[in-house]
Amino acid sequence: MAATERTEASAASPTPSLEDLVVITGFSGAGKSTAMNVFEDAGYFCVDNLPPEMIRGLLDLFRHPGQKIRRAAVVCDVRGGEFFDSLVEVLDELPRSGLTHRLLFLDADDGTLMTRYQETRRRHPLAPEGSVMSGIAAERAALAPLRERADLVIDTTGLAAASLRRRIVNDMLPKATGRRLAVTFSSFGFKHGPVRDADLAFDVRFLPNPHYVDELRPLTGRDPRVVEYIARDGKLDEFYERLHALLDFLLPQYVAEGKAHLTVAIGCTGGRHRSVAIAEHLAERYRGREGLIVEVIHRDTHLSPNEAYRST
Repeated sequence: MAATERTEASAASPTPSLEDLVVITGFSGAGKSTAMNVFEDAGYFCVDNLPPEMIRGLLDLFRHPGQKIRRAAVVCDVRGGEFFDSLVEVLDELPRSGLTHRLLFLDADDGTLMTRYQETRRRHPLAPEGSVMSGIAAERAALAPLRERADLVIDTTGLAAASLRRRIVNDMLPKATGRRLAVTFSSFGFKHGPVRDADLAFDVRFLPNPHYVDELRPLTGRDPRVVEYIARDGKLDEFYERLHALLDFLLPQYVAEGKAHLTVAIGCTGGRHRSVAIAEHLAERYRGREGLIVEVIHRDTHLSPNEAYRST
């Protein structure tokens, strides 16, 4: 089908329900994978290394009755080989198809790109048998027309991954879909090993232990009677005073830095009482905060009181 016929066919198709299409391109080693991860974490439908011609196929998907994709991001770069040459043509077609788009271009100076290739020991896609520098030079010539038409050019020279994520969040993401931090408060018992993927861990075994109170032993930290017992000497309130201040400071910093997931582990001896009560308290405190998605996991509450304290 000729380009004119494709355009006419597209114009006759239903208007896409897609609200935002971001095309990510730029230099190999300039941070395109990091950029795509930002959009993916923000709920975008993402496709990496998509040949430009396949964007037309996505248009058909976006027009399909009942499809629920509202935001998408695709990475198109020189890995597409000879197909990459048609990207400018495809981008010109999109507005005529009723689909607006934004073009994000990631750049870096030659020295930075060379260093990144040396660190990964990968061959340049445009110079598989030659030098990396010759590949970078060829890529710079191929990308020049796209750089000129980009909606946003980010030079990642000297830019840390966290700073790149923050720049993309601030400049490219709709405010309502800005990246949120998924926070998991996880209780556990030290007798059964630590939480392996914890980013922050707190040992609360200094608090009064309900396990040694007969009427409290069968209960868990979700029960108000257990919470009352743990708080009886005032140390729990003192702990909260300090822990709240720490998390109130840290969580907004992690959101601003672009961190996607954070696991806060709370550990006691058996993982049924003190850690559970505190994890529940923290989840309740931070649930509903702007920029946060909160869940709570109790790893060891399925164990009976005897199993929880059985030596391993």
